[in-house]
This record gives sequence, structure tokens and C-alpha cells, in this order.
Amino acid sequence: MQDASTPLDRYIESHIDPEGDHLHALWRATHLHLVNPRMASGHLQGRVLRMLTAMVRPRVAVEIGTFSGYAAICMAEGMDDDAVLHTFEIDDELEDFTRPWVERSAVGHRIRLHFGDALALLPTMGLRPDLAFIDGDKRHYVDYLEMLLPLMPRGAWLLADNTLWDGHVVEDRPHADRMTAGIRAFNDLVATDPRVERVILPLRDGLTIIRKR
Repeated sequence: MQDASTPLDRYIESHIDPEGDHLHALWRATHLHLVNPRMASGHLQGRVLRMLTAMVRPRVAVEIGTFSGYAAICMAEGMDDDAVLHTFEIDDELEDFTRPWVERSAVGHRIRLHFGDALALLPTMGLRPDLAFIDGDKRHYVDYLEMLLPLMPRGAWLLADNTLWDGHVVEDRPHADRMTAGIRAFNDLVATDPRVERVILPLRDGLTIIRKR
């Protein structure tokens, strides 16, 4: 992952759309109050998510892994006013922090927060998402993909975060932890899956863009 304080990163951020006051305040609060604040998408990836969402124009979108709500707000910014983003966070201890930031945002009315396991909740909801962003438990990326693809129409888009995993995916002796194993299994499946088209962008910690055939 690139160091966000490098001159090149500062140059990039000064030449793209600003994140806005609310997102900047959320970014700062995330770093002050939450463990592992690097999990928040941040300025550059947030603008990428907003633009990709605006290009797809989903009626229904899904995010797995809300954390502080930064990415959810960015995606909702790129959606039409009557579209809905359903975002799922398994750690209910984050609700007191995340919910006010999401609901106070200018696009909070487009976002539905769900606290619980997406693998259990989402299949019961009857959703047909046009766009999904996978950023939850890395051990379950394959499970998320296998759950989502049958729910999504042909031509739908999936985004998966952290698919380069700090470079561990290319180590000769990869980390034996289940997170690394989960990312590697996901990447290997997507690379050969005839159901999808795919490309990996070396953005932050890796962003895979997937289109259902």
C-alpha cells in the first residue's frame, strides 16, 4: 500500500475532486477514535468509488463491510436520488460511531445500514443489486462472491477491495494466516471464473473490478 503522505499522493489528491468537509471530518474522526483506521477508503479511493458508481448508475447497490461509513457515503454520492445502497457491517460495536456519520451526510437517505452477518442477512432480503462492493472479512471473500453473483443480473458490477493484500499475494512463502489465504483463493477463483470479466487496479491495497457476463 502506498504511503498517503508521499509527494506523489499529495499531488494526486490536489488534482482530483475534493472529498468535501463531511468526509474529511469523518476521515479524521476515524483515525482518532477507531482501531485500524487504514480500513477506511480515504480521499483517492473514495473518489474512484463515487465515479465508478456514477458510471454504473445502480438502482440497488450492496456494500459488505461498512466500517466507519466512508466508502458507503462515497458510493451513495454517485447514485441517483431514488436509488438505495444497502451496507452490511458485522461488528455491531461500530454502530454508535458509524450511524450518526452516515445519517448526517447529505446522501444518508440513500443508505440503509444493516448490522449483522451479510452472509446470513442478504440472501433473505430479495435484493437484485446492480453493483456490489466487497470489503468485509477477507476469509470469506469467496463466500461473498458465490452469494452475490446469483443475485445479480447479467452485466452487473462487483468491486473487491484489498486484493493485493500488502503484497502478500505474491510472496514465495505467503503468510499462513487465513486472511491471506482468503484473498489468494478469491483472486485465483476470479482469474479463471467463466461467469465474469475482471481487472485488478493497483490502487491503494488493490481494487478488483468484476463484470458479470
